[in-house]
Amino acid sequence: MNSLDHLIYMANQIARNFATLKEAQAIAAVAGHIRDFWDPRMKSMIFAHMDAGGAGLESVTRAALDQLAKENGHIAA
Repeated sequence: MNSLDHLIYMANQIARNFATLKEAQAIAAVAGHIRDFWDPRMKSMIFAHMDAGGAGLESVTRAALDQLAKENGHIAA
């Protein structure tokens, strides 16, 4: 598993941990976790992956990353 695959796995795993919440709450919780605990290099790599199509990211994960990208002023390519 390469670094990107590991980040995708971790982000999806975080989303699965919040699966008992309502969707909007789960999205906010995943976004908050990534915002608070992932270092800038990790976030940069996952945002670049989102810009390239985001293969392998589950829907809640993708929505959380979209929310973070908007908060950070990140514009998809």
